[in-house]
Amino acid sequence: MTRVLHILDHSLPLHSGYTFRTRAILRAQQADGLEVRAVTGQRHSADGPEVETIEDMTFHRTPGAASGPAGLREWREVNALAEAVVATARVWRPDVLHAHSPALCGLAGLKAARTLGVPLVYEIRAFWEDAAVGNGATHEGSLRYRITRALENRAVAGADSVMTICRGLREDLIARGVRPDKIGVMPNGVDLGLFGTPLPRDAALAGELALGDGPVIGFIGSFYDYEGLDDLIAAMPQLIAEQPGARLLLVGGGPMEQALRVQAEASPAAFAIHFAGRVPHHEVERYYSLCSVMAYPRKRSRLTDLVTPLKPLEAMAQGRIVAASDVGGHRELIRDGVTGALFPADDPPACARALAALLSQAEAWPRIRAAARAHVAEHHDWARNVRRYRDVYEGLLAPAADAGARTAAR
Repeated sequence: MTRVLHILDHSLPLHSGYTFRTRAILRAQQADGLEVRAVTGQRHSADGPEVETIEDMTFHRTPGAASGPAGLREWREVNALAEAVVATARVWRPDVLHAHSPALCGLAGLKAARTLGVPLVYEIRAFWEDAAVGNGATHEGSLRYRITRALENRAVAGADSVMTICRGLREDLIARGVRPDKIGVMPNGVDLGLFGTPLPRDAALAGELALGDGPVIGFIGSFYDYEGLDDLIAAMPQLIAEQPGARLLLVGGGPMEQALRVQAEASPAAFAIHFAGRVPHHEVERYYSLCSVMAYPRKRSRLTDLVTPLKPLEAMAQGRIVAASDVGGHRELIRDGVTGALFPADDPPACARALAALLSQAEAWPRIRAAARAHVAEHHDWARNVRRYRDVYEGLLAPAADAGARTAAR
């Protein structure tokens, strides 16, 4: 049985899109007959033992915390994580190392793979230099941006195989000179076993939030600038003019929360905009039950054009109608008029028109829901897609197996 040791920035019990994708991968690989474990780096901030079992998955932690000036601190992180991977591998004996972005994990995986003499798969979920721009931590072309990009390129060059979560990232790597046959795609996905019959509308929660009986436009997630929630708020007066009973429900929090609240309070549609704050993960389905349409108005940028988000897929799997801006990451997931609606990015009036059109065509919702769920089942179900990993691993392990067989035959 093939053993795979995953190398991660952080993991459960922390909750993030990163940890949920990891959980889905590990669970699907276990169901596919692989043995899996994971090692997290020093940025995993949850307290816990050095070896932790969560939901039947085993995580090894890298002890300590890196210190020092920028650059030296990150290199110490890489070395500490590489040492933790090697220590775990010497006991558990994995056949393959599978590192997941950021590049620090890829570089740690590369050091460990060379020490252990096992192949390395490096998986890119986003280019972290672009994510830092999207989060407002730096700007494109800065020294930090260029260093992060160079480290990414180094990890990609050293890995035996590279996986990306979407075509946009793959095409960008090819443009950098990476061989196309070295790069596979493992799309963002969902565990359809987690999504049964959607909950009926939670009338008590709707009353508590004063949403009324009209349609609700929802967003559940992190409030980053690139999510475009300011455009969604700016679209509300026009939407209310066409659909007076419509309401906007924003669930979550993040760097833009205060600015968004100020914007909403100054809006002519302030009465129709509701902030629910952050909610416990086990309560999220109740909030989804209130939403007629889930809106994802991402702004256009390198990050949003190259990377496919997870939230629209989860909404489609739960039978929710999805409306999203037409950035590249959304176009990979949604067919306009078939599995959801797309509208021009960075354009609040266009967003309002698309939402109003969806709300006026409720008779089409069953068809859209069915098409969206079928699309997710065919293209984004982890139980099906996880077999792509097995093909990659077997391709990397085959030369070593053939060499062993030839040696044994002598």
